[in-house]
Amino acid sequence: MITRSSLLLAFGAAVAVPAVARAQAPDGQELYQLNCKKCHGVLGVPPKAIQKKMSKVVTFDSTFATKFPEDSIVKILTKGGKSEDMKSFKDKLSPTEMVAVAKYVRQIAMRPKPAGTGAP
Repeated sequence: MITRSSLLLAFGAAVAVPAVARAQAPDGQELYQLNCKKCHGVLGVPPKAIQKKMSKVVTFDSTFATKFPEDSIVKILTKGGKSEDMKSFKDKLSPTEMVAVAKYVRQIAMRPKPAGTGAP
């Protein structure tokens, strides 16, 4: 027999699941490390070998941050870059994950870069 309290418990559990899922937002830094670091470097400065191989690879610095707001970075992640070297991530990252990566890219773009990295 279904009681009012069992319905309330069942309903409460169903409502709690989305709240938990919302609390676990994607980690932009982790996603960056997995998907972007190889070409753009840990600090947003492409490794020299990548710079030689892909002449249009972008450094994430304050100039980049000024030119590319978060929504523009998400668009690039979705569609790919102007250069054929920057592929689309639409089949690899969800829209929410792309936003997390874009936020993290803007964070590292605004950080001062160590001397000798080739970045301003």
